Amino acid sequence: MSTVGGFRCNTRHKLGKGIREKGKVSLTRYFQSFSTGDKVKLQAEPAIQNGMYHPRFHSRPGEVIGKRGRCYEVRLKDGSVVKTLIVHPIHLLRQA
Repeated sequence: MSTVGGFRCNTRHKLGKGIREKGKVSLTRYFQSFSTGDKVKLQAEPAIQNGMYHPRFHSRPGEVIGKRGRCYEVRLKDGSVVKTLIVHPIHLLRQA
């Protein structure tokens, strides 16, 4: 029995872009770097699927705990459970 839907199911608005955001991806954001302990917000870039987290974590705050290849390990709380996600830097926004 096959499953219906998939990773991007029911994400029309969550993984959409506004009219002024469409076009080429910012290289500055693609190659941005973070250090351990930095506070970040998960903000998906829909044009690039590799290194994307599951959409249920969209707009959640987290903390960078390490680097794995080109991606970063981000720790966040999902309810009372602490989870670690591996996320490409284009899907991360630095928090002040």
